[in-house]
Amino acid sequence: MARKKITEDEIVAIDKEIQTASIPYDYDTKEYPTEVIIQKYQKDQIFVPTYQRKFVWTPKQRSRFIESVFLGVPIMPFLVSISGEEAELEIIDGSQRIRTLVEYCANNLKLVGLEKLSSLNGTIFNDLSKNRQNKFLLRDFRFHVVTDRATPDIRADIFNRVNTSSNKLSPSETRKGIYQSEFYDFIIECAKDQLFREVCPIPRGKIDRGEYEELALRFFAYSESYLKFKHDVSPFLDAFVKKHQTSFDRERLKSNFDKVMQYAKTYLPAPYFARIGRENATPRVRFEALSVGIYLALEQDADLGNTNFDWLNSNEFKKLTTSDASNNPGRLKARIEFVRDCLLGIQNGLTYEDDKS
Repeated sequence: MARKKITEDEIVAIDKEIQTASIPYDYDTKEYPTEVIIQKYQKDQIFVPTYQRKFVWTPKQRSRFIESVFLGVPIMPFLVSISGEEAELEIIDGSQRIRTLVEYCANNLKLVGLEKLSSLNGTIFNDLSKNRQNKFLLRDFRFHVVTDRATPDIRADIFNRVNTSSNKLSPSETRKGIYQSEFYDFIIECAKDQLFREVCPIPRGKIDRGEYEELALRFFAYSESYLKFKHDVSPFLDAFVKKHQTSFDRERLKSNFDKVMQYAKTYLPAPYFARIGRENATPRVRFEALSVGIYLALEQDADLGNTNFDWLNSNEFKKLTTSDASNNPGRLKARIEFVRDCLLGIQNGLTYEDDKS
C-alpha cells in the first residue's frame, strides 16, 4: 500500500510544533587539549559531581577509549555545566572518559585487550616515546558548556537526553544530577540512616546505583500521595521532588520515616523488609507495601504494637507484592492498604498455601 502523502497543512503543523517546542539550550563550545583537561581536573576546575556513579568502565573499556584517541577516532563532545561562584565545570556527560585520560597519563592504566594497536597491550603512558606522549597531550577535545543562563528544566532535559549510553544512569542517579536542592540532600541523608539500612538490606551493586535513595523517596512520595499515582513511577517521583524543592517540613518527614523504621525493627519478623530466603535484597514492591502500610496504620493508631504477622505468608500478600503489574495504580493502592488493614486487624479471610480447602 502506498504511503499517504503528507498535506501542506500537516507540514505547517510540524513546523509550528518544532518551533513552539524548541527551547534556548544556552551553551558555548570550547576546545581543550588533553594536558589542559588533566590540569583543570586536578585543580577541581573540572569536577565529577557527587551524583555521578562510581567508575564502572572495565580496564578493556578504558583501554579501548585510549586506543580511539591514538587512532584519531572522532570523540563525542564532553558536556559540562558552569557551577559555583568560581565557574567550575561540572561534568554532565563524559566523566568516565575524562577520568580515563587522567588515569592513563598518570601511568595508572595498563592497556589491555587492544586489537588495532595490539603493540600497546601491557604498556603505560611512560612507555611511549616523548614525541608520542606530547602528541597525546596536545590532542584537542570539544566541550559543550551549558551556561548559567540555562534553567533547571533545560538542564534536566539536556541531562536526560545525553543519558543514553549502555551504562545508563538509574532514575535515582539522574535525580541527583537534576534536582540538587536541600530536599534531595534530605533524601540522601535518610538513605544513609543506619537503622533504615539494617531493616532494608540492599546488594552492594544497587547501593552504588542509588537504590537507598530510590526507596526513601518512594516512601515519602507514596505515604503522602499514593492515591494520586497514575502509572509511571519516575515522573511521579520527579514531580514529588519538584514540589518540595523550595519548601518541606523536614522535622515531620524525618519523624515519620524514623517511626516506620523503628516499628519495622521492633515488630516485623526478620529479615524485615526483605524476604526469607533472600535476606540480602529488598524488593521495591514489598518495601512500598510494608513501609507505607505501616505509616498509614500508625497514623490511625499511634500506639500500634506487636500484632499477628501470619499475613506476610498469605497468598493474598504474595500476589500483591509480586513484580507483575507492580506499577498499576490499583495494585499499588491494594498492597499498601492490605498491609495497613492487616496491622489494624481488619483484614480477614486470608488463604495460605497449606490450606486444605
